[in-house]
Amino acid sequence: MGNPAIDWAAINADPRFRELHRRKAGFLGFLMIASIVYYFMLPVGAAWFPALFRTKVFGAVNVGLLFALSEFLFAWGIAALYTHRANRDFDRLAEELAREVAARPRPGIRA
Repeated sequence: MGNPAIDWAAINADPRFRELHRRKAGFLGFLMIASIVYYFMLPVGAAWFPALFRTKVFGAVNVGLLFALSEFLFAWGIAALYTHRANRDFDRLAEELAREVAARPRPGIRA
């Protein structure tokens, strides 16, 4: 049921945790919206601009195929961006908070 030495109620009540959660949720919301918009640009673009998506780039490769493949690059970019931001901000803030809460004495629990 989790580590009893961690005071989860204290972490949840800490305003820095709430701020961390708010910032992380906002960033993830932005990434999700960006991903959904980019994902739906393929079917919408193919439906509204079929001539553009059929335009040959080289051989049998057309703009639509390149755009579809770019969605993989976009997804990897989103993952890399999240990893960078998590390592730089979110993980550091979470570790600071966890260290500070772990250092506080808890009534009823002996070390």
